[in-house]
Order: sequence, then structure tokens, then C-alpha cells
Amino acid sequence: MTENEISKIIFDAGLKIHRKIGTGLYERVYEECLYYELKKSGLKVERQKSLSIQYEELMISDAFRVDLLIEGKVVVELKSALESGQSIFEAQLLNYLRLGKYKLGMVLNFNLPFFKDGVRRIVNGL
Repeated sequence: MTENEISKIIFDAGLKIHRKIGTGLYERVYEECLYYELKKSGLKVERQKSLSIQYEELMISDAFRVDLLIEGKVVVELKSALESGQSIFEAQLLNYLRLGKYKLGMVLNFNLPFFKDGVRRIVNGL
């Protein structure tokens, strides 16, 4: 399955969750729901995946954690914040993609009236 096919499933699951439970909840709630929906669709999903990075000869274990790693290919960062921080979230995700050598990531911000307005696809060499 390609990164783009996976991202479509992620978007659809996020939209379903947004429609059912709405905005204003903690990120953890959305993470649990999205994890449930993606597992139900048959995808391999890892939560709070700890990743290491190497800086020259130094290996830094547990350098960062991604909210969800789908099929070992797509990084998902979940937010429940005002839109004003969106560019910070995108920069954070781009760093995760670059350092983890992933090609596609998605920021899903559930705290907006229209789900699509809080979704950002970030690519790293895709």
C-alpha cells in the first residue's frame, strides 16, 4: 500500500471521528479513536513510537516520539489546538519526517469546526 493510499484511509477515519465526537477534547482521546479506526481497517499502527537519531557518532535513543506511525510509512501528529499554531506543528512534523527518513506525514488538528481545515499533508521526498 502506498503512502497516498494510507493517507486517504487516515483522512476518512479522522473525518468520521470528528463528525461523531466533535472538537475540544484532549489529543489523547483523538489518538485512541484514530488508533481504533485504523486498526479496524486492517492497518498496522504503532502509538507513541519512540525513534532514535544519530548525530555524527552520537546515537540519541528516544530522541522523539510520533503520535502514530502507520504501516511503518506515514507519521501522524494529532493536535487539539487553535489554528494559530498550525505552522509550528507542520515544522515539527517535517523534522520528524526528515530525521526518521519517512516520506509522508499528516497533522490532524481536531479543534477546528471543519475537519479538512485542520489537516495538513507534509512530504519529505515523496
